[in-house]
Amino acid sequence: MNRVNIYRSASKSQTSVPNLFIDEYMADANDAQLKIYLYLIRMMNDNLPTSISDIADKFNYTEKDVERALAYWEARQLLSLKYDGARNLSGIEVLPLENADRSSRTTPVLSFVKPAESKAEPAVKHIESNEDIEQITAIAEQYVGRPLTKSDADKLLFIYDELGFSVELIDYLVQHCIELGKKDFRYMQKVAINWHEQGITSPKEAQDVSRRYDKVVYTIMKSLGKNANPATKELDYIEKWTKDYGFLLDVIQEACDKTTMSTDSHRFEYADSILSRWYNAGIRTKADIESADTAYKNSRQSQSQQSKATKNKFNAFSQNNYDFDQLEKNIISN
Repeated sequence: MNRVNIYRSASKSQTSVPNLFIDEYMADANDAQLKIYLYLIRMMNDNLPTSISDIADKFNYTEKDVERALAYWEARQLLSLKYDGARNLSGIEVLPLENADRSSRTTPVLSFVKPAESKAEPAVKHIESNEDIEQITAIAEQYVGRPLTKSDADKLLFIYDELGFSVELIDYLVQHCIELGKKDFRYMQKVAINWHEQGITSPKEAQDVSRRYDKVVYTIMKSLGKNANPATKELDYIEKWTKDYGFLLDVIQEACDKTTMSTDSHRFEYADSILSRWYNAGIRTKADIESADTAYKNSRQSQSQQSKATKNKFNAFSQNNYDFDQLEKNIISN
């Protein structure tokens, strides 16, 4: 194939990327890590401020995605992250690539590895040269907010070496446990073993399993009289109510209570019709529900009084008096 010449067009505003980054760092980074690093370079060149939430919105990532990418580049000595007394990120320093010691980039986890003894020596040398360990350690320390102990490091190495977890899966594992309020690495190891026994090999598979046992999911299932594990369609409904609609659990439970009092079948569909109606009506809290219920009752009473007061020649005919809640239930049941 013929060689292609590359030309530079005139531009007043552009961001330059060091050749060293392209030659030695770009191939190993994933999509999110590359986008975020390049965006930081662009913001630095124009001396513009940013934040984790701004970056997340810019690329449609979660804030956890951004934090993991920052930890990745910090482990590679391309960034230096500054924190205030409350451990909130307060500054990001983009470090010169020329100053990064690429030949001896190590991580604190290496200091927790036992000294090599005979047969163990080759394995330790392998670990020291494995950049995955650097990233795993940086991720874990970022989440727990402290340096890892030897015991912590041993458990991470067990998950990585013995269970064969990828960096991405360990990343999700640590995040998942932290979000559950579990910073104990013994707990993380137990979860990892459980996932391994279930054949889980990716964050997506782990997320699907985790969703089924989420406390919010369990509470909603119980409120609708369901004791079995949620089906995929039921999980989709719950995610719609909690994430798309943004309802708090107490509002969802109120809809579940109304559902169980109204129907014994198609409960998820019925609850969804209630919550969708509330969402479209701007109802967001239990107080909003009470106000809407009161207004509805007052309206029905007013209509009833007007109906009784109305006397004309049409009164001889039977008039329809629909129970709209019952009608909705019948439609769903069909």
